[in-house]
Amino acid sequence: MSTYKDAGVDIDAGDRAVSLMKASIAKASRPEAMGGIGGFAGLFDASALKSMTKPLLATSTDGVGTKTEIARAMGKYDTIGEDLVAMVVDDLVVCGAEPLFMTDYIAVGKVIPERIAEIVAGIARGCVKANTALIGGETAEHPGLLDDDEFDIAGAATGVVDAGKQLGEYLVQADDVLIAMPSSGFHANGFSLVRHIIKSQKLSLSANMSEFGKTLGETLLTPTEIYTLDCLALIKSMSGSLRGFSHITGGGIAENTARVIPENLCATYDRSTWSLPVEMEFMAMVGGVPQSDMERTWNAGIGMAAIVAPESADLALASLAARGMKAWVAGSISGRTGLDPRSTLVGSYKAR
Repeated sequence: MSTYKDAGVDIDAGDRAVSLMKASIAKASRPEAMGGIGGFAGLFDASALKSMTKPLLATSTDGVGTKTEIARAMGKYDTIGEDLVAMVVDDLVVCGAEPLFMTDYIAVGKVIPERIAEIVAGIARGCVKANTALIGGETAEHPGLLDDDEFDIAGAATGVVDAGKQLGEYLVQADDVLIAMPSSGFHANGFSLVRHIIKSQKLSLSANMSEFGKTLGETLLTPTEIYTLDCLALIKSMSGSLRGFSHITGGGIAENTARVIPENLCATYDRSTWSLPVEMEFMAMVGGVPQSDMERTWNAGIGMAAIVAPESADLALASLAARGMKAWVAGSISGRTGLDPRSTLVGSYKAR
């Protein structure tokens, strides 16, 4: 006789995981979220959208890449969920959309209920930070495909923006200003390079790093900053003088900014306006990573950039400062000929 448990899938463990995560999920809600977890679909009351002239639904999906391997190696699973939320909802806000609800997917080699609950607790905490309802999810056990302690996570979110308030490259103009918001570290991009350096240079995740004030592993697991509410507040405070945002993820500052400006314009960032994060400086140094490669792989210290009209730069900085976000003017937009780059970084990083 063969059972599903003999094949490596433990339904009882899955049920226990659901039970353990209920308290966390309950915190990640909004008034519009209908029902609880356990159904076949999550429900969200969309009647509030009637107040918009032309509501546009926006959707985004993402994962956290191989940062999961750092969490697995450290045996620390309570922060990686925040990374997932950040990577998804901060893509939505770029077009001016307010994230409404999110679902997640967790694939594991073996369901360990307490571990699943830790991951989901991080997802729920991230949703609270973004005022986004966590209305559903799926945990899949994949014995034989993943080792018992291996896992991967992904998520998708839906948001809404009124068509007349949509942000985009068509709003960006020459002489606009680039307002940079600091990253909280590597975020959830470029960890294949990070892990390559750790392996090739025989670095220990448990080693206490005086440069960081914590272990290397703890530093690398710093959750991705969630900028959603800061960006939404900026939209409300600046009316039509906010042109758009660039979420700095894989591809780095230059490539992600080029995605949100017109073909005839160029975004120029001045490196001398900020310092390279100490952990990136360290990893680039010990790994012998060329600056050009580092800047295309990691965020180099900027997690989100706002593009604003020049006369509104001070207002943008004040609005963000009121929320505790230490932003700064990092560059500007100018005209471009066919041979110029769409986005570039100039100068040298400021010394700490």
